[in-house]
Amino acid sequence: MIEDDAELAEILTEYLEQFDMKITNIEDPFLGLSTLNTQEFDLVILDLTLPGLDGLEVCSDIRKRYDIPIIISSARHDITDKVEALERGADDYMPKPYDPRELEARIRSLLRREKHEFDAGKSSVKEVKKDIKIDNEKSIISFKGNELTLTNAEYGILKYLLKKEGGVVSREELIYNVEAISEESTNKSIDVIIGRIRQKLDEVPKDPKYILSVRGIGYKFTH
Repeated sequence: MIEDDAELAEILTEYLEQFDMKITNIEDPFLGLSTLNTQEFDLVILDLTLPGLDGLEVCSDIRKRYDIPIIISSARHDITDKVEALERGADDYMPKPYDPRELEARIRSLLRREKHEFDAGKSSVKEVKKDIKIDNEKSIISFKGNELTLTNAEYGILKYLLKKEGGVVSREELIYNVEAISEESTNKSIDVIIGRIRQKLDEVPKDPKYILSVRGIGYKFTH
């Protein structure tokens, strides 16, 4: 947890430890990034208002270097911050104040999704759809031979669209069926994540080839 509010960090740490979650809290964002280089963690809880470096920059840096779930824990309630955090690779956004029980539930949801994908992949077979290949065993999606760097939410959405290939999928359906997406997510949040996936598939924004928009409903994957 990268959080400069020592009192809040202590409260959350004591609460989560009841559920066998070991928390390492670091107040300085630069030290937090350095610690990620030297130790292994299952998830990052990240504040946005930090000394010396804005949390959005920290989020971008983490996402560029690590495939790890990121939960934003911030007193900044502006929708712009939430959208930008998702654009930069965050998996969830929790506006302060919140009940620690909700944080514990969000953590378990993200970690459960990762475990589910791992367990499901043990008996899965690689699946190929033209330029896109899914390796369920490793939870990897490749595009034109190159492994895509995807957040949990991006991976879940793209995999679900591939599963429903040719069919129209509503934003609400994605929110309900992709575990990495919070049930409180908005349609705008889904659109932002879809935009990031399109960029990674080399889509031309005004003329997408793979993920098509269906006005008033959602999206569909085609090839």
